[in-house]
Formats: sequence, structure tokens, C-alpha cells
Amino acid sequence: MIDYDAEARHYDASRGGEPRARAAAEAVERLLPPQARTVLDVACGTGIVTALLRRPGRAVLGVDRSPGMLAAAGRRMPGAVACGDATRLPLGGGSVDAVVLVWLLHLLPDAGPVLAEARRVLRPGGVLITTADKNDASFEEPGDIADLTAPLRRRHAPQVTDGTGRLARQAAALGLRPVGEARFPGRGQGRSPRAWREAIVRGRIGWCADPAEAAAVVRALAELPEQDAPRPDPQYRLLAFGAGPGTGQAGPKQP
Repeated sequence: MIDYDAEARHYDASRGGEPRARAAAEAVERLLPPQARTVLDVACGTGIVTALLRRPGRAVLGVDRSPGMLAAAGRRMPGAVACGDATRLPLGGGSVDAVVLVWLLHLLPDAGPVLAEARRVLRPGGVLITTADKNDASFEEPGDIADLTAPLRRRHAPQVTDGTGRLARQAAALGLRPVGEARFPGRGQGRSPRAWREAIVRGRIGWCADPAEAAAVVRALAELPEQDAPRPDPQYRLLAFGAGPGTGQAGPKQP
């Protein structure tokens, strides 16, 4: 598991910085209903995306359990961040118009408790917005790394906690229905074969956690040409689910 307190200082720079944050915030904005006046960003990290969601007449609160991340978020959003766990949010039931979960569910052994807690704090007509299918975000376009890793990613797919199908089923069980989706690029985040090898060796890739499989993939990656040439940027997916009657359309589906 990543030590987010230790990573807080250089987290933004290592995750695409402002360009990726702006792309993410713009995609979230497309899914927020016009009437949303209170938005909760769960696992807000440094607040780099959260701060971009603020608008006149809209209150935005960031929650995270990492003190290091919250310190950075607090500098961006003084008085608008709180320490809390995604399964025990420090808010009352039915208190927000939208809950945002960006790059969280893929880290969890089970997304169910987090989705249930998000549902608890949503008002009727509220919207839950979450990233999905993160494991496949870097492989939307065909390529040598996509082809090399495809068999292993397919074997790992049943374990993925942020898969679209699984999230849709869990959301339906909570009375949440699909109301929209969007995509956005991870600008400047396309990894080279060498960068993929380093990430796998450091244990950063969920679909490559088995030591034997990881070693085999690292060897295969080392044989690819252009070891330091970044491959295409990842294309992240957002799903929006509405809470009960009165949910407005979150926006058109994005290609």
C-alpha cells in the first residue's frame, strides 16, 4: 500500500500535475447536475482536483484520512477539508448533493462499504461520481505494452473492484441508477516500457502483484524497443449514478 503521507509533497508532480487535474475536474463538472450546491470529494488527496470544483454558490468539502495529503489540501482550500475515512464519513445522512470518488475504488479490496457510505450522505436526487476501470485506462489504444499485458490483465479482471459491471451492480443494490459517464486524459502520464518496469518492481501495479508474473512481465517489457519513449496517455473513465427520484440528468455520455 502506498504511503500517502510520505508521497504528499511530490504527489501532484508525479501524477500529471495541473493538466491532469484540470482534465479530471472538467469531466466531473460535466456530470454534476446544475442544482448541486454541496459537493463532497472523498479521498481528496492534495485537493488539486477538489479546489477546481468550487463555484459561486457551491460549497465543496474535501475528506481524506492522510494527514500529509490534508495539509496540502488545506493550503488550497482553507477551512474546507476534514479528516475522515471513506467508510465513516464525518457528515450526516442526506447532507450533500454530490459525492465524488476519484482514483479511490481501485485501491480497495471491496468498494461496497465506500459506495454504501456515499449513498448514506447523498440527498434524494443526489449524484455519485466515480472513476472506473483504472487498470485499463492506459490501454485504450492498441500498442506493444497493451498487447503484452492483455493476458495478465484479463486474468486479473475478476478481482478488479472498480470494474464498470461490478460497480453498476453494487450501485443498483443501493438504489443508485446510471445517469451519465465521461472520459478524460491523463495528460503527460503515458508510461515508457522502462517506467512500467519500475512501477511493477515497486509494487504499484495492481494487476501485476504476483512476484512470478511480475518478473515475467518486467523481462518482456525490457525487450521492447524505445525503452524511454512514453506510450499514449491513459484515458480515464467516470461514471455517474443518481440517488432515487428527482435525480437530474448528469450530462450526456462522452465518447
